[in-house]
Amino acid sequence: MGPPVACPPGAALAAISLEGGENVALELTTVSDDEAVFFDGPERTALTALNPDTAYTHEGIEFRTLSRPPGERLATITTVNDLHFGETECGRLDIPGLEIGPVLRREPGEDPYPDVMNRAAVAEMAAVSPDAVIAKGDLTDASRPDEMDDFIDLYEGAFGARLWWVRGNHDTGFETAGPRQVQLPGVTLAIVDTAVDGLASGRLDFGQLRWLDQVGADADRPVLVFGHHHCWKPGSRVRPDTYFGLHPDDSEELVAVFARRPALVGYFAGHTHRNRVRRFPETGDVPWVEVACVKDFPGTWAEYRVFEGGILQISHRISTPDALAWSERCRTMAFGYYPAYAFGQLSDRCFPVSNGG
Repeated sequence: MGPPVACPPGAALAAISLEGGENVALELTTVSDDEAVFFDGPERTALTALNPDTAYTHEGIEFRTLSRPPGERLATITTVNDLHFGETECGRLDIPGLEIGPVLRREPGEDPYPDVMNRAAVAEMAAVSPDAVIAKGDLTDASRPDEMDDFIDLYEGAFGARLWWVRGNHDTGFETAGPRQVQLPGVTLAIVDTAVDGLASGRLDFGQLRWLDQVGADADRPVLVFGHHHCWKPGSRVRPDTYFGLHPDDSEELVAVFARRPALVGYFAGHTHRNRVRRFPETGDVPWVEVACVKDFPGTWAEYRVFEGGILQISHRISTPDALAWSERCRTMAFGYYPAYAFGQLSDRCFPVSNGG
């Protein structure tokens, strides 16, 4: 289709510069059907008004915009996970005998970093006028009522009845009103509760699996499925009962439901604090997605653009100056290896979910 073209003059519409950031290579964070976003440390450059399915080059980096599905844009959904309201130490792992530093805390006079990151995420999501917002668990850090109140005050205050949330393993003692189905133009959202009080790992009971199977059987449009815990990979060499994500037995049952219900076009989780997409032989092109957390690097919310002929996932890095100042500090976690784990590849962040078929 020809060589990449230079980005059009005037396409770089936004830049944010901060002092004190680490000197890191230019990163291509986001590519949609009409936009690309680069970060040079805490400096953000957004290239907009790009053409779909077109190769470009910017500062020596080649990329191709996503193909825009055919038909009208019908709906927009946004998601967040691992908000951790109330957390005061970032980077600490509760694993006996394992010390991975550094542990980061807010500086004197700074607002709590979960507040900073979540306020910015809410403002950025509100700017795209979503039809629904899904908060996929770990809303709180220590399951305290005041932490849940902070979540409700901010997110429900901004989105009202458009907000839907589900528990994570940090949200013990709170009740989610069972699996829920949200009907929007061009798409159905199915939200499942995988949390088990007292466990870091997750379960998906028979009742929810049967419910999801029926949602898939009855669907007249693509179904996006949301839960907190990520799926165990069927056929993996190890099968621990203490698997950090969704229990292997329940994972296999969930994959089986997807395999027999083609209307279920993607499963979207949090929990791991990273961007990752896997595809299993049993379910073909269905993406099994993990979305990075709000609270630290890279600081993420995800957008789903629903068209008549398909759906795109677009991952966004939270980009207010105070949010970038904090997430840049978090690059040092896990002895500096955390960005390689959390960021993922571009194909883990921005990709077609469904072609509408």
